[in-house]
Amino acid sequence: MKKSTQISSLPIISIADGNQVGKVKSLVINPDKGSVDFLTIEHEDFQVSVKAIPFKKVVGIGEFAVTVDSESAVIDLNEIPIANQLVNKKIKITNTKVMTRKGELIGEVIEYFVDQDTGNILGMQLKVADKEVALSSDSVVTFGKDIIIVNEDAASHFLNSVEELDGTAPELVEELTSTVEDEEVRALKEKQIELLSGKTLTKDVYDKNGNVLFYEGTILTPEHVERAQQEGPSIVVELSMNVEA
Repeated sequence: MKKSTQISSLPIISIADGNQVGKVKSLVINPDKGSVDFLTIEHEDFQVSVKAIPFKKVVGIGEFAVTVDSESAVIDLNEIPIANQLVNKKIKITNTKVMTRKGELIGEVIEYFVDQDTGNILGMQLKVADKEVALSSDSVVTFGKDIIIVNEDAASHFLNSVEELDGTAPELVEELTSTVEDEEVRALKEKQIELLSGKTLTKDVYDKNGNVLFYEGTILTPEHVERAQQEGPSIVVELSMNVEA
């Protein structure tokens, strides 16, 4: 289970060649299915048309990146009418008011949660009066652009913890999530070292304080990549976008 904000802005990496396809720009909601069907892509080369990746083409969503088998997973939304229609509906969920079928306003969505394997929206975190609660998508009647409509008895199905949305006992979630994420992070870091080592930087790379971390012309070693990983995901992305063999 992933927060929508954990997916947005992640770099998208092609497993086949280790290239970065771009970054996740937005999550495209299918209101009829209650799912994320596409991830639109932000890339400096994609200025004319909107590019996206069908969620079913996503191999994995880790802490540092979204992975796909190859760049062939990228589609032009103008060539897929259904996908283009979903984008134009502009369903965003976060910051949307929640109302019952009988017109009672019960709160506003703070965040929503996605099954990282299927793209299904598992539920939402709501601000209700002076507290925060979770609500499963089972209670949702309509995901609308301006209002999310839920069953009139939705308030009786509020959950105290968002971890309950995926059906896992709250006391086990932290341990299970930590184990899986640790394995994913280790695998991704090893892959980053493998892909970037031996490549030459084409521009200076700066740390978060504005100091030069690596100079143009540096031939990256595993130690360089590890140092970049310690600085944070944005620095690793900066390296991957500015190297040549």
